[in-house]
Amino acid sequence: MTSPTSQSAGVCPSCSLPASGRFCANCGSTLAGATCSACDTAITPGAKFCHRCGTPAGASRARIRETRGLTTALPWAVAGIALVALIAMLAGQRFNARSATTLDAPLNALPQAGLDDRGTRAAPDISNMSARERASRLFDRIMRLAEERDRDSTLFAAAGKEDSLQLFAQMGIQAHMLLEPRDADVRYDMGRIAEVAGAPRLARIQADSILSTSPTHLLGLLLAAKSSRALGDTAAARSFERQLLTAAPAEQRRALPEYESHRNDIAVAIELAKRR
Repeated sequence: MTSPTSQSAGVCPSCSLPASGRFCANCGSTLAGATCSACDTAITPGAKFCHRCGTPAGASRARIRETRGLTTALPWAVAGIALVALIAMLAGQRFNARSATTLDAPLNALPQAGLDDRGTRAAPDISNMSARERASRLFDRIMRLAEERDRDSTLFAAAGKEDSLQLFAQMGIQAHMLLEPRDADVRYDMGRIAEVAGAPRLARIQADSILSTSPTHLLGLLLAAKSSRALGDTAAARSFERQLLTAAPAEQRRALPEYESHRNDIAVAIELAKRR
């Protein structure tokens, strides 16, 4: 232990080297007479911190003021950021509540036929429907959107309904994929959904699947013609249209259920094939 005599003689109590002033020039330890820059309390020789306020020995008053300023401002800065975040969150919730459409709704809350995406009546609950009924509901919804787009594509896009069509198309494909057996009617619906959603290759695959088991099936032929034309294969499209015209009389006499449910599609396809 260093004696008081050595301290008064100008020897550092920490490193035992000659020292003068309030702090040792060699190791920075406090010497006799040093006071805290923050609270002016006398600091014990050799101490590295003030025993009263904890300020580091030798800290400048300017540094202490800077540190205190940051310490004081930090809670207010954090509070300010939190307040801004809260305001933004509340504003976002209010905006979403005002602008939300049925696209935000779950699968069992699709809009009713004849209503736009912000229907004024409650959307039907399809949770109690069979898988085939749900798929059929989605197909009808997608076809109505496609017809609306065909009437005025510019207005349709400006209203943001292309996103609606694409979303429902994905849901529709998934719903049809769950159906068993995947007969010609199901495959035709899947193909038509793919076609209007801009996926003609998928539509052509469904057409080929139908025709592989029934080469003269009217839905397979008209879907093959549509998808081929969308793919830019005019020759193939024209070939399928000729086959459609040839097969139509005999096939229509079969009165298949899918022919009845898609009779308008068949009639339009036959009429277009006659004109080309």
